[in-house]
Amino acid sequence: MRGLDRAFEILEFLRTRRQPMRPNEIAVEIGGPRSSIYELINLLLRHGMLDYQGGNGRVFLGRKLYFLGTAYADQFDLMRESEEVLARLAEETRETAQMCLLEGNKYTVAMMREGARAFRISSDIGELVPIPWTASGRLLIAHLTDEEILDFIPADDFVLPSGKRLDAGHFIAEVRQATLDGYFTFNSEVETYTHCFAVPVHQTDGQCVATLCLVAPKEDGLRNRQAYLDSLLRAAHELSEQLGYSRGRKRAEQ
Repeated sequence: MRGLDRAFEILEFLRTRRQPMRPNEIAVEIGGPRSSIYELINLLLRHGMLDYQGGNGRVFLGRKLYFLGTAYADQFDLMRESEEVLARLAEETRETAQMCLLEGNKYTVAMMREGARAFRISSDIGELVPIPWTASGRLLIAHLTDEEILDFIPADDFVLPSGKRLDAGHFIAEVRQATLDGYFTFNSEVETYTHCFAVPVHQTDGQCVATLCLVAPKEDGLRNRQAYLDSLLRAAHELSEQLGYSRGRKRAEQ
């Protein structure tokens, strides 16, 4: 593996572990030669991409990554515009609003704004979750063919938190129906007491590049289903248009 690839692997490993670790632990976990891992960690430390944290030589993501992230957010319309949209959704519904993306072959919450109610969820920004466990997953992979979906999602990811295996054919049918409906809602597979709503955000070519979501207590979600969907759909249409997507042009192409 090239040095640059291995350096990115170290950064991604620490991002997913979300805790400081010793260089030798990182080398063992990612299966890399200790000498080259130590050399790369020292290089990343010198450039501020890693910092010492937690004592005993442990390292974690460095503060320079924060500044790189803020520069990225300033230029990336989706991230910048989503912040205002999520704030408005949380205020309108009093529920937790999220903007979600694909990260490799997993789902992740990229941004979140908690609602006014005392109810809280445990999702962490950046946490990687199997696609079939999520409402958003049905929308984020809708551009793939059936065969591509099966190749893209690891087989073990169809095993739900309950231990039950989700039938892949049933999942694909839900993907296609969600595309026709323009949204997907269900009782969460991760948080059993919540109901999740997801609607697509489209980029210029019509592909779903992200989702806007609401996570509500199950009873409230079912009781306010249409009102929550209306709020989400309005917000997603606004955000899609800001990204250059035209619903009228898409209908004409179809």
